[in-house]
Amino acid sequence: MGTIDISYTSLAIGLLLLLIPLFYLWKFRTGLLWVTVIGIARMIVQLFFIGVYLKYLFLWNNPWINFLWVIIMIFVAAQTALARTQLKRKVLFIPISVGFLCSVVCVGMYFIAIVLRLENVFSAQYFIPIFGILMGNMLSSNVVALNAYYSGLKREQQLYRYLLGNGATRAEAQAPFIKQAIIKSFSPLIANIAVMGLVALPGTMIGQILGGSSPNVAIKYQMMIMVITFTASMLSLMITISLASRKSFDANGKLLEVMVEKKEKKRNR
Repeated sequence: MGTIDISYTSLAIGLLLLLIPLFYLWKFRTGLLWVTVIGIARMIVQLFFIGVYLKYLFLWNNPWINFLWVIIMIFVAAQTALARTQLKRKVLFIPISVGFLCSVVCVGMYFIAIVLRLENVFSAQYFIPIFGILMGNMLSSNVVALNAYYSGLKREQQLYRYLLGNGATRAEAQAPFIKQAIIKSFSPLIANIAVMGLVALPGTMIGQILGGSSPNVAIKYQMMIMVITFTASMLSLMITISLASRKSFDANGKLLEVMVEKKEKKRNR
């Protein structure tokens, strides 16, 4: 049995469900009503655009075009991460981009070439969705972790300098802050992994079942999706912090101004 298509009329009827959360956002004057409306509108337009683009991407199935799409995703993800963390472009853009690129290529290609054993590792049917899932998860975890890492360093500079003054290497002095960043970023993901299948059925698994795959196949794919997203997110974070740290401190180990100040942010706007 194939996937049941949703007509545009049915889609419009389904979107009416949004009136419920929008009503409560308006009733309690949260200030989020128009932000939500604009966000939903952007989502709809972007998904329709991507749907049309992916149709031709799958039709062409060209390795160069597929990889170019991944590069575009990395560029957009890096820009988004900078905006959400309010970190300076000259400090973080290259480290984030390199971290995303190395992680998504290494982990994604490992899954496609070694686990799935596809003859054409650049097949758009697998290449684009797998890399897209990895990018989305890496972005979320990196934003939380980088915010925690640099906020901790800025807030507790005395601790960092104390550790350096007592013979710790720069890597050893940074370790407590990296630890806190990892805990804050990955604790929700680990908690989600622990209850997966018991409390909630994950989206990838549900999507495959609705698409006609057997539950057994869907379960195995979901297991691997969790493994590769967890691995890629951790690897990208470590690469990003390792590269960014070289531009974040002066010769004496003092933290430089890496955060975009409010005045500078307004001026950039």
